[in-house]
Amino acid sequence: MIESVNNPKIKEYSKLQSKKYRDESNLFIVEGDHLVEEALKKTQAVEIYSLDDSYTKVSEQVMRKLSSLSTPPNVLAVFKKIEEKEIYGNVLILENLQDPGNLGTIIRSSVAFGIDTIILSKDCVDFYNFKVLRASEGMVFNINIVIKDLTSVIPELKNKGYKVYTTNVVNGTNVREIIKPEKYAIVMGNEGNGVTTDIANMCDESIYIPMNNTCESLNVGIATSIILYEFSQK
Repeated sequence: MIESVNNPKIKEYSKLQSKKYRDESNLFIVEGDHLVEEALKKTQAVEIYSLDDSYTKVSEQVMRKLSSLSTPPNVLAVFKKIEEKEIYGNVLILENLQDPGNLGTIIRSSVAFGIDTIILSKDCVDFYNFKVLRASEGMVFNINIVIKDLTSVIPELKNKGYKVYTTNVVNGTNVREIIKPEKYAIVMGNEGNGVTTDIANMCDESIYIPMNNTCESLNVGIATSIILYEFSQK
């Protein structure tokens, strides 16, 4: 049993609450029985700690040191970051998304509605942030996620035959009227500013979600989920 918060491994792993250290170490933490179980289906853990005898037992004080939660979980594991795969299948592109809850929701919806690869711009919130992992309900381990320079990757996708869509409530086409191409990518933007003009200009077509005029806009997590659902039904 590990009882001391000054244990060298515990001191090292507690730094993983920082994105900088996650990047430097190529490690991340998964908290809670369900998320650890989902992660173990896809990759091998470096360490697994628990408050009972299920894994390496630690004190509640140690678990609090490692955890980002106000109430420490029963199980917590350290994993190596997931290896990026080649971009394939139906693609969702996210530009400068900042809210971890939104990203987690979008990852979950992407798995539900047939997206194979999510491309994040380099300024997006870290998808190894525990709030993202938790909001995704573990679906982050069931989809290919890559980080790319969008100004480079969008032309590459178009050269490979992808049709690239973005959103525009003024000049867009009703998403229900879109004839889905064989290969497509959908670009969604930042919570406050949407897709930047430079990235929007690289896209082939704009789409919008028809809705009551009383509501000016939707949360990006909800809007993305609706668009992905509509594409999945075509």
